[in-house]
Amino acid sequence: MRLLLSNDDGYFSAGIEVLARILSQSAEVTVVAPERDHSGASNSLTLDRPLLVRKARNGFLCVNGTPTDCVHLAVTGLLDHLPDVIVSGINDGANMGDDTIYSGTVAAATEGFLLGIPSIAISLVGHSPQHYETAAGVASALVERFRRMPLAEPVLLNVNVPDLPQAELRGMRITRLGKRHKAEPVVATTNPRDEVVYWVGAAGQAQDAGEGTDFAAVAEGCVSVTPLQIDLTHHAQLPRVRRWLQE
Repeated sequence: MRLLLSNDDGYFSAGIEVLARILSQSAEVTVVAPERDHSGASNSLTLDRPLLVRKARNGFLCVNGTPTDCVHLAVTGLLDHLPDVIVSGINDGANMGDDTIYSGTVAAATEGFLLGIPSIAISLVGHSPQHYETAAGVASALVERFRRMPLAEPVLLNVNVPDLPQAELRGMRITRLGKRHKAEPVVATTNPRDEVVYWVGAAGQAQDAGEGTDFAAVAEGCVSVTPLQIDLTHHAQLPRVRRWLQE
C-alpha cells in the first residue's frame, strides 16, 4: 500500500516523524510537508508565485507553501504514482468542531479527498501532547482497515485522539462535529517600534459538546472519527432564500 503523508506543523514536527516511522512498517510512505508551520492555513493554495520542493535531511520532501499546496503538488505531478490513502498529521493539538474550518491539517486531507483519494486528518488532543505513538497507532489501524476493506468511494475522516497511552484508550466512536463558543478577544500589545499589534485570541470553549460530538468522545477517553463532506450548501435555507428573493 502506498501512503502520502503531510501536515501543517512542518516537515520537522515530532508528529509527522512518528507517523512516518510507524506507517513505514507496513506501507510505502512518501512525506510531502510544508517547510514551516502553517497552522490555521485552511484550504489556501499558493497562486501568486512558483513553489519549490526540496529534500530535507530527514528524507522528507518539503515545500515552501501551504498544506494544500503539498498534497496538490504531490498528487497532480510530483509523484510518479497515486497514493492509496493520504494521512495528514499528527497535529499538535485538537481539530474538533469549528477548528476544522481553519485547520491546515484537515485542509491537507481535504485536498486529497477532492482529488479522489481516501484521506485521514489525525490530531492529538492536548495543550502539550506527548503520546504521538498512540495517535500513530490509531492511524495505522485505520490504514489497515482501508487495506482490508476498501470503500466504494473516497472518504474524508477527521480523527482526534486523546493524549493517553494506547492501553488507556476507551475505544473508537463515530461522531459529529461539536461547536465552540466564539473565540477569546484579541490580545493587544506593543512591538519594539511602539506600534500596537494584535494576536488572534485563543479558540473558545466547547458550546455543543453533547452526546455524539467529537468533544464528548475525546473527553471520555475515546478516539473520535468524524466523516466530513465539502458541500457547504445550507439545504434547509434554499426555500427560505428563494422566497425572500421573490418578494
